Amino acid sequence: MRHASHYTVVGNHLLQHRELSATAIGVAAHIQSLPDGAPIGVKALTARFPEGEIRIGSALRELERHGYLQRRRERLQTGRVVTRTYSYNRPEAAPDEPPLPPPPPQPPLEPEPEPEPGLEPQSGPGLESEPGPDLEPGPQPEPVAPAEVAGPGPHPGALELLAGLRRHDPRLLLSERDVRRLAPDASAWLERGIAPDAVARAVSADLPDQMRNPAAVVAYRLTRLLPPRLPPAPVAPPVRDAEAPHPLQNCDGCDRAFRAPYPRRCRDCPPADPGADAA
Repeated sequence: MRHASHYTVVGNHLLQHRELSATAIGVAAHIQSLPDGAPIGVKALTARFPEGEIRIGSALRELERHGYLQRRRERLQTGRVVTRTYSYNRPEAAPDEPPLPPPPPQPPLEPEPEPEPGLEPQSGPGLESEPGPDLEPGPQPEPVAPAEVAGPGPHPGALELLAGLRRHDPRLLLSERDVRRLAPDASAWLERGIAPDAVARAVSADLPDQMRNPAAVVAYRLTRLLPPRLPPAPVAPPVRDAEAPHPLQNCDGCDRAFRAPYPRRCRDCPPADPGADAA
């Protein structure tokens, strides 16, 4: 049954594009269904779809790279410069960029002055130089390709976490491509100290009854439910050193060594007779 109204014709060159991602194809089809002048920026599309700004921005760059979108900087009558985004149903319909202005002409070179008569060098045996030996060029060094710096990969447990979500709910059966695409979002949870089981429960709890795209639901929950980082742990108070022991003292009565804050008799000797000291 054909639609009589409220429909959009989208070419197979877009829907079956072999280099565009599924997100880019879906965003392009949505943009083509909008009326002229509708906002199609990253923030407007993020408010419409569950995907985040990073995935929406990546999809728009794909469409721009393949000619379905074009961004041009234009100056308004007020003098303000804005960036406008144009959508094209077919890539070949995009207008060519305006040619760059030609470079400024180079100033004419001044003619070299002619030598005055009588000052021309005369050829003679003393003015001729002997040709030197021909030097063979040495081997040219081969260009060295710059070493590729590999970016940080996902957390080791992120792939296993996403692949095991179907144990919590059979509907969360993700393809290998979706697992690798969502691995950075799952790594953000694990890097913040969240246990894999806690991440799986947060993603699989209270799922809707009708779920057509489980990967989109997982991506939405990994982004929207990401908990903040834990604040730094409080610094423990410094442990006080134990009280220093008393110095050694020699008993005045038996000359035995013992520890005391000041010189005196030990506890086994009787106290000193004050009258004996006076005598």
